[in-house]
Amino acid sequence: MLRLLACSTMLMGVSGVRSATRIWQQRGSSLAVSPDFAGLVGRQRSRMLCASSIETPAPVAAAMAATPALKRRKVGSLLAEGESAIGTQVLLKGWVRTVRNQKTFSFVELNDGSSLAGLQVVAPSEIGTYATVEALTTGAAVSVVGKVVASQGKGQALEVQAQSVELVGDCPADTYPLQKKRHSIEFLRSIAHLRPRSNLFGAVSRVRSALAQATHAFFASEGFKYVQTPLITASDCEGAGEMFRVTTLPLTLEGEIASQGVKVRDLKAAAKEGNAEKSDVEAAVAKLLELKAKAAAPPPAAAAAPAPPNMGSSDPYAADFFGRAAYLTVSGQLSAETYACALGDVYTFGPTFRAENSNTARHLAEFWMIEPEMAFADLAADMNNAEAFVKYVVRHVLEHCAEDMAYFSSLDKELAGRLERLVRDDFARVSYTRAIDLLQAEIAKDPKQWENPEVVFGTDLATEHERWLAEKHFGTATFVYNYPKAIKAFYMRDNDGCEPGKETVAAMDLLVPGIGELIGGSQREERLDKLLSKMAGVPHAGYGLGFERLVCYVTGVTNIRDAIAFPRFPGSCEF
Repeated sequence: MLRLLACSTMLMGVSGVRSATRIWQQRGSSLAVSPDFAGLVGRQRSRMLCASSIETPAPVAAAMAATPALKRRKVGSLLAEGESAIGTQVLLKGWVRTVRNQKTFSFVELNDGSSLAGLQVVAPSEIGTYATVEALTTGAAVSVVGKVVASQGKGQALEVQAQSVELVGDCPADTYPLQKKRHSIEFLRSIAHLRPRSNLFGAVSRVRSALAQATHAFFASEGFKYVQTPLITASDCEGAGEMFRVTTLPLTLEGEIASQGVKVRDLKAAAKEGNAEKSDVEAAVAKLLELKAKAAAPPPAAAAAPAPPNMGSSDPYAADFFGRAAYLTVSGQLSAETYACALGDVYTFGPTFRAENSNTARHLAEFWMIEPEMAFADLAADMNNAEAFVKYVVRHVLEHCAEDMAYFSSLDKELAGRLERLVRDDFARVSYTRAIDLLQAEIAKDPKQWENPEVVFGTDLATEHERWLAEKHFGTATFVYNYPKAIKAFYMRDNDGCEPGKETVAAMDLLVPGIGELIGGSQREERLDKLLSKMAGVPHAGYGLGFERLVCYVTGVTNIRDAIAFPRFPGSCEF
């Protein structure tokens, strides 16, 4: 009787609780307190205290004290708990995937992003908030209180019998773009703010999160210190020159000034070689000074303002915020190296930027990099750490994201096998010179099958070469090491005893099946006679891993723009 009373008075407020209290007093205090009634009393407690001075019977007061407010449960943890959750009362909050209204009840599929699968909520028409249920649409945000029961439907072990449903956020059915149907990836890319609600992008986001958490866990377990390197820098670590400028100069003149400054420097250098006339240099300098004067002049009909500092300097960036050219970083490596030479082993994990005008499935203008640096380490130690790291994070995802990985495996039938082999097998290692020999022998069999059949010492390996080595020849993840000096960065350590014309550096790339290059690293040059800065250098090594490429490799997603929340690439900076 008390259970029925609790249900019938759920919407009656203080008067309902007063009635319940009178019945309690009339029937005596020996009756058992139902969970529903105790919960009702607890919820109405504050209203009673404000509305009247009713004296609460001791058993009711005890029930109120012993019934804490429900704590929100995540759908994923509830599904993982399985049958042991049956009979418990839960509070769920999430978004409606589908609604099916019947005559006496409704089915609501609820998903809160914690898992690929949603949870079915059965709302009987008797509940006081059934009108809310009938008005629900796909995409609406709701709060549900109910009891976990064994599901009567196929393909699901649990469902929730709703006791109340509250609308948290409405979602107009006529404008919400995600309906219960298959959407193309191209369409989902156009609604980046909503695409994580889809199965594919929700699963990618969860696996990406797990990979990030595993990254920090791995380096912490190896004794590394996490260093946050600057995003604004005055150096170009890679030497590629494809960098985003950071400036406070007037946008209408900044580009002209910078361009003219480069022209002046180039002409001066050419004049020293006898390839430019002095008059050309003078004309270019005059033009540069004219542009600077224009930038320093106050706007028309405005009071004169002080000229920016150093505006009269021949340096085109002297008047800028930092007093010199500044850029968004392309790598945190150089900063990490300095900290490695103080803290031992460190790593960075953050966004980097490349202003490459590349519209491919492999490139982004903004992406995340994992960059460890290790003091007192050589190239072999560098490869050992890289292999241990990749195995660790992939194993973590296989163990902790089983549902999402099963989904990805249904889209790519070879994915599970690739990842299991990567975790199980040792990585292959081959020198660059030996790799060239292997490729030459293979290409000679049928050169027409290759887009880049010309392969010699000094060739920068293309993706098709990298994938052949990893997928066909070795059949596993493969390190290629000791690359030609001419195609690698300035900071990589020269190898001793090289044949003239075939100088190499202690550099390595990790090639993985399905992707190609995943990691690039090297032993850094530390010998004082080869360095500009003589600061007691020690042997040290490190590598860089593009995080989005790792996400693509683990999930089987083929376009890197689908491996990051809001991709940035030429012509696109949406959301």
